[in-house]
Parts: sequence; structure tokens; C-alpha cells
Amino acid sequence: MSKYTVCLFDLDGVLVDTAVYHFQAWRKLGEKFNFQLSEEQNEQLKGVSRVESLEKILQWADTEATQTQKEAWLIEKNEHYLDLISNMNPSEILPGVLDFLKQIKDLGYQIGLGSASKNASIILDKTQLMPWFDILIDGNKVTKSKPDPEVFLKGAEGLQALATACIVFEDAQAGIDAAISANMKTIGIGQTENLKGADKVIPSFEGINASDLLNF
Repeated sequence: MSKYTVCLFDLDGVLVDTAVYHFQAWRKLGEKFNFQLSEEQNEQLKGVSRVESLEKILQWADTEATQTQKEAWLIEKNEHYLDLISNMNPSEILPGVLDFLKQIKDLGYQIGLGSASKNASIILDKTQLMPWFDILIDGNKVTKSKPDPEVFLKGAEGLQALATACIVFEDAQAGIDAAISANMKTIGIGQTENLKGADKVIPSFEGINASDLLNF
């Protein structure tokens, strides 16, 4: 194996596609102030914390709210989102993910999750992905959201690894920027034009050879 020993994964859009559930939950909340979130705007919420996402939505909607209103809306959005994900199952794991996780585990990599989601453990349990992970750093364990590198640095620290020994898998620009700030290698999942600065970009994990991909 190379000098890289740790693979850190974002959750939404990388391992499972929960973005559609966030989109539906934010859209439902937007009805309260006559705002319909667009798919393009939703793209800008990927990898962003719940609090910051609401701030962006209120700005787009040209709507002001008290702190009490914001806190109530955040709870309401999350409750609706939890309802939507409560029926998730292993069929919602993205194509190629399980095979890729098996490959890197066989290669001796430690595997960590670095996600802004406060519901990451629920999703990992529902999809039966939890056993693959050596560490879980989610929105409950960090105070700063991406592009701040805190979530990935805590993952490296928890696995007693140097940041320079970590490879990050991300589908959002904020996550790529966070990994770059942490001095980690980056592999984007998606389209190159949406993942500027990534060391490598793949459309998905389907048919990917881990040894070739992780050869830097």
C-alpha cells in the first residue's frame, strides 16, 4: 500500500443519495414563506450544515426571521427529513459502493466518515453500512461546517493518522475545499466542473478498481 492509510468519506451523494430527501424537506419548509427551492439552489446546500442551509434559503427567499422562528423551522425540517429517511434500506446504497469498501478494507485502509449530517448514524444503521467504518465524525461532533476542514481533521486524529495520509471522497465543492485545506488528497464523485481542485474525479464507484484509483 502507498503512504496513504485512511479513506474518509462524505455521506450524502457519495455513499447514499439522501440529497433528494433534504430537497423535499427544505421545499416543504419553504412553503411557510412562499418560497420554492430550485434544484440549482439545492446543489449549493450540499455539504453545508443545517443552520447555514436555512440562512441561505432565507436569503434567497428575501425573508427575515427571528432566532426563535429559525430554531423552530430547523426542528420542523429535521423532523420531516427523519420521516423521509425512516424507511431507508440497503437498496439505497449507491452503485459500486459496497464493492469499493470491501476492496479498500482488503487493502488495509482504515475507513472513516466525515459528514455534516447530524443523522449520519441513523442512515448508516438503516442502510447497514455502519460495520464498515472505523470512525464516525458527523454534525454532532463538529462546530464548523465545510469548507472548514474540522470534520476531516477530527477523523484523521481519531484514527491516529497524519492528515497527509488521508484520502477524502466528496461530491460537493465545499467538501473538496475542506479536504484541500486539511492537506489531504481528494477524489470527487460527480462531474469535474462541479469539483474544482479535486486530485481525481470519478462519476461513481461502479466498476472502480481501488488499487488503481488510490495510486497517487
